[in-house]
Amino acid sequence: MIDIEKANEMAVGRMMAARPILKTVAPARDVIPGMRDNLLLHAGPPLTWERASGPMRGAIVGALIYEGLAANWDEAERLVTSGEIDLEPCHEHSAVGPMAGVISASMRVYVLENVTHGNFAYSNLNEGYGKVLRYGAYDEDVLRRLRWMNNEMGPILADSLAEYNGLDIRALLAESLHMGDEGHNRNKAGSILFTVRLAPAIVKVAGKSAAPVLGFLGDNALSVLNPVMAACKAMADAGHGIAGSTIMSAMARNGTELGIRVSGLGERWFTGPVGRPDGLYFPGFTADDANGDIGDSTITETAGIGAFAMATAPAIVTFIGGTPEMALNTTLAMYEITTAEHTAFTIPALGFRGTPVGVDIRKVVELGVRPQINTGIAHKDAGIGQIGAGLVLPPMRVFEEALIAYAEKYLEP
Repeated sequence: MIDIEKANEMAVGRMMAARPILKTVAPARDVIPGMRDNLLLHAGPPLTWERASGPMRGAIVGALIYEGLAANWDEAERLVTSGEIDLEPCHEHSAVGPMAGVISASMRVYVLENVTHGNFAYSNLNEGYGKVLRYGAYDEDVLRRLRWMNNEMGPILADSLAEYNGLDIRALLAESLHMGDEGHNRNKAGSILFTVRLAPAIVKVAGKSAAPVLGFLGDNALSVLNPVMAACKAMADAGHGIAGSTIMSAMARNGTELGIRVSGLGERWFTGPVGRPDGLYFPGFTADDANGDIGDSTITETAGIGAFAMATAPAIVTFIGGTPEMALNTTLAMYEITTAEHTAFTIPALGFRGTPVGVDIRKVVELGVRPQINTGIAHKDAGIGQIGAGLVLPPMRVFEEALIAYAEKYLEP
């Protein structure tokens, strides 16, 4: 007889005990399991070119041009549709990527080790704002920035991290939550902490080349998002694979579908159509311009931060809409569908109560309360970029189908 509560306690306990350390920055082909030169990793559950949204297609094209495998859109599309290039989810390779989340073989990635349990996780480097690959842009400015990040900034970051023998991202994140971040859409404090802690080593190892790197990190309030995402992936993966557990261990969107994985149900994805975020749009844009929800950044909510920690970040409502009371109430609602309060991430406004962590698919279906996501909004056309930010919910059907699969595996005679 399966003891569901005990299984869930083990899964969430491992998630909370995980301590991800940012170890280095290295080419994806050298560190990501199963990475190969004809493979592109992408955000969300599995996807084909035919079903990919505009930003996802643009990012795929851009990555192939960046790798020198294609010269233009038509050549890139032929490579993918012919099967010469494979597309696979980042999550299936212990990795995560924001928005389109495309990672190619030569791109440098953050390498994090969960020193508690020994598993690794990976994420690409954040490009900053404006026209960027993760939103499907791939003009020469985008490619030039990627080359600089890969050839100059990446090695400097690797050498800098070696000076410290790594950087404790869980500790940095815990501190940033007390400074007004929630770890998904608001990372201003965390990015400052990240830059400040790396700065002495960057100056030491890079000399005159330090200024552009420090300027790039310092000007980007999302600098820390990618290592935070990888840290959350390392934490969530620590709780995956526990027999009998009903805890959600991954939630991700590819712009067309949202998928979840459940700790006790192996590597199976449960998918449904993505929603369109409801929020604030930048001047000149409306909901009609918006792509469906996209990105692996919902690994933050999976690990107990992001929208689940909005009570730590009342100022986020100036970016996504709503009121500080709404941010507080969002966090309170998430306690209803989770199994624990995080021991490392706490909320000052709630008397330092731990953030809600460990989404139980049984509670989601029983109560009809879905995990809240706060997210950036991408334009539906490749390359235009972010056009706003807001809130979105996953489709209920993914939790219902996962619960049916759980019953078939564990409960039926």
